[in-house]
Amino acid sequence: MTDHSEQSLTSPQAIPAVSALLDEFQKQRPLRGGSLIVTVFGDSISQHGGSVWLGNLIEALESFGLNQRLVRTSVYRLIQDGWLESSQVGRRSYYRFTELGLRKYQKAARRIYQAAREEWDGQWTLVLPAFVVDEAREQMRKELGWAGYGALSSGVLARPGADRQSLDETLLELGISDKTIVMNASTEDVLSQAALQELAVNCWNLDELESRYRLFLEKFRTVNNSLPKQGPLDLKQCFELRTMLVHEYRRIQLKDPDLPDELLPNDWAGKAALHLTANIYKRIHRYAEQYLMQTMETAEGSLPSASASYYKRFGGLPADDKKA
Repeated sequence: MTDHSEQSLTSPQAIPAVSALLDEFQKQRPLRGGSLIVTVFGDSISQHGGSVWLGNLIEALESFGLNQRLVRTSVYRLIQDGWLESSQVGRRSYYRFTELGLRKYQKAARRIYQAAREEWDGQWTLVLPAFVVDEAREQMRKELGWAGYGALSSGVLARPGADRQSLDETLLELGISDKTIVMNASTEDVLSQAALQELAVNCWNLDELESRYRLFLEKFRTVNNSLPKQGPLDLKQCFELRTMLVHEYRRIQLKDPDLPDELLPNDWAGKAALHLTANIYKRIHRYAEQYLMQTMETAEGSLPSASASYYKRFGGLPADDKKA
């Protein structure tokens, strides 16, 4: 007689909610293949040597509703936009992030995979586009908005914190480092939380973000509840789920200024979204990794093992998963 309880712990188990996620994604119009491909390269391929055969990409994205023609078109557009570059080996094409594309994704990755929001010391970074011409100001405002900067006034952008890495990278990419004045400031009384929260509401669109986080939580709590608590999971479904999880979370993160707790409502949904994302990711990541290693290849052969930085995501992925 077969022990079904023992079998369930050794045989790959399906995740029922994944099919519903894929169905919902396929119904989007327009179906934005380029954005999903950036997610796949950032979340998966960049951690395994950075390059992948186009045929593997086409096969992996079929279940998302992206046919061969749409994948090829999307990849071509990403090349035109400076995100990807290609190399040819025989009749096969291999793709990877450009240096610019990798830098752009790494800026987002620092926030997507963070373990928790850093404590705030009351410091601010102020940006004054004093000598930036009008045509470049809107692009600057857009790019710095992704980096968490809000408009204190028509001529001053601000972000809580003194970390300059994303700011310096953005100003360098836009070619306006020498046309912009950057200043530091400090909040004299960090205990005036009510006034700070009112400032945040006026400078950043927190209501819209809160709504998007609530929808994300509603969707992925259902997924989380459907995950078997133990035992191996279906490899391809784990890749699909991990991709959809990061893709949906990344799209919100692009709009999230990543403000410190002192500027946010006490029940800010972004905190719960980060916690949920990390929990699901840690549960499924090793099975998604197995799928990648079994199905994808570079010009040199099989994908190399994930980089050490991969295992630092969300404060550290389970160490024993490296051997799974």
